[in-house]
Amino acid sequence: MDFSVGLIFALGLVLAAEFVNGWTDAPNSIATVVSTRVLAPFYALAMATFFNILGAMSGTAVASTIGKGIVETSVIDLTTVGAAMIAIVCWSTFTYYWGGLPTSESHALVAGLSGAALATAGPSALLWVGWKKVFLGLLFSTFLGFGGGLIVMTAVYRIFAKASPAFIRRLFGKAQLLSSALMAFSHGSNDGQKFIGVFCLVLLLGGVHQTFHVPLWVILLCAAVMGVGTSIGGWKIIKTMGLKLTKLEPVHGFAAETGAGATIALASHLGIPLSTTHTINTAIMGVGATRRFSAVRWGVTRNIVVAWLLTFPVCGAIAFCVAKAARLLLGGSG
Repeated sequence: MDFSVGLIFALGLVLAAEFVNGWTDAPNSIATVVSTRVLAPFYALAMATFFNILGAMSGTAVASTIGKGIVETSVIDLTTVGAAMIAIVCWSTFTYYWGGLPTSESHALVAGLSGAALATAGPSALLWVGWKKVFLGLLFSTFLGFGGGLIVMTAVYRIFAKASPAFIRRLFGKAQLLSSALMAFSHGSNDGQKFIGVFCLVLLLGGVHQTFHVPLWVILLCAAVMGVGTSIGGWKIIKTMGLKLTKLEPVHGFAAETGAGATIALASHLGIPLSTTHTINTAIMGVGATRRFSAVRWGVTRNIVVAWLLTFPVCGAIAFCVAKAARLLLGGSG
């Protein structure tokens, strides 16, 4: 395969994965504000796109972790990254059409890169420094997400215990505009940076850049592709999270978005790549659990959790097999 063609093909696969990310992950940032009918889908999408771009431009710590902290860049090539992107597209598309389940593109990305790197160079290709941050991200998204939603909702109940339902709805209908903006911004600061990091990794491996860095045009391009993906296919995920998981009013949406947004913002500041899908979902569960445990539709939750658990092994296995097959077809070249 001609080198320039290989570089273009690899970059195209990264953008394809970012587009699918817009289907399955980016809708998380606007699911609650749409399902509570505080914003119409069109305006919610416009707001999410704007704040996602701002968030993606707020730093490069997460992009650097993904781009140079998960696998050793000196022993991988364009075929490695391309195989990882194919795994992400295949798995995310499958789960999207199989019940509209929100998957973690973070876990798919890390697993895909790792599986393809193992096929390329063996266990020595994996970097423990980046994987420590991945495991920290699991703790952040699971426990801090659930706890954040539960704590904010409990505080709201106590502060506004004597307020009328009409007043609560009016107040938090406005407040949710702020919390959804926070969620979109924090999503961009963490999840939006992940494929930006991979895009820059491809530029490095392809010889376009001599060192790993993140140009502004890459941020804008990846953010735009993610926004297009959300506008085309995001409603199915919004319906699963905002309508099927538990019944949400604006006050519940505010609590879930505030708890999740704060958790994600903290992780982004520390350069920890976490699953925004996990974080907002567990925050919604935390909010639902403050009313009563049965308020959360645990059957829907079970299906989402199954998809989460399968993401690591399935994406890793697909990427491993694709990388091996590609090397056989290409005669071992990258």
